[in-house]
This record gives sequence, C-alpha cells and structure tokens, in this order.
Amino acid sequence: MSVVLDTNALVWAFEGDKALGRRAEHAIDQAVSDGVAHVSAISFWELALKIRKGKFGLAQPIADWRASILRMGVREVAIDGLIGIAANELPNMHDDPADRLIVATALNLGASLATSDARLLGWKGPLVRIDARV
Repeated sequence: MSVVLDTNALVWAFEGDKALGRRAEHAIDQAVSDGVAHVSAISFWELALKIRKGKFGLAQPIADWRASILRMGVREVAIDGLIGIAANELPNMHDDPADRLIVATALNLGASLATSDARLLGWKGPLVRIDARV
C-alpha cells in the first residue's frame, strides 16, 4: 500500500516519537520497505518554517534530516501545477494550503495518507487515511 506521510506523521516516524501508533508505524515501515512511502515537498517547507519560528527543533540541520529520510527510501513528491490545481479544488476542505497540497499529493498518487490531523481524518473526501495515533 502506497502511503503519503503528512508532516506530523513524518516527524513521529523518523524521530521515534511515542505518539506514533503501532498500526501506523507498521504501515509506514512496510511502505518504506516496499519503496512506496512518500512525502510532499511542502512538509519540509512546513518543518523549516516551524524551526525558524522556534516552534520545533531537530538534532541536526533540516537539510541533513531530509537527506537521511530520502536515503532511507522515502520518496519526495514535488508540487507541480496539477497538484496545485487539485489542492484548490478539494471540496469542503479547510483552507490550510499545506494540508491541501498534502491531500492532493496523496490523491494524485492513489495513496493512503498517514496523519494525526483531526481535520484531515474527519474530512469527507475520497481519501484513504491511516490514523497516525493508532
């Protein structure tokens, strides 16, 4: 099963955060092992922004952290025009642009989305979700 990790799930999975649920951890580990784990490029922007604002920290520079995740086999998905358009057209989705781009990426890939975001978990759209807390 192809999986897109949202920003929180990405951090939880690769920083060993205990908030990541066992089922989610298994699904993510399996996706990484199978070469079908993905992350939207916007997630690295989101993390860099949080670090710059002092809301989050990593033990290493974010560019190095990103490189290590990509070396593990997670595939970074660029934001192109079609993903941007699809993100804008998501029905009844809240206005957070990063969330919209991450959801559009998952839908474009036909992948499940691993997330802990209650707004994404509760969205009524046609998206398969993995609750990262479980």
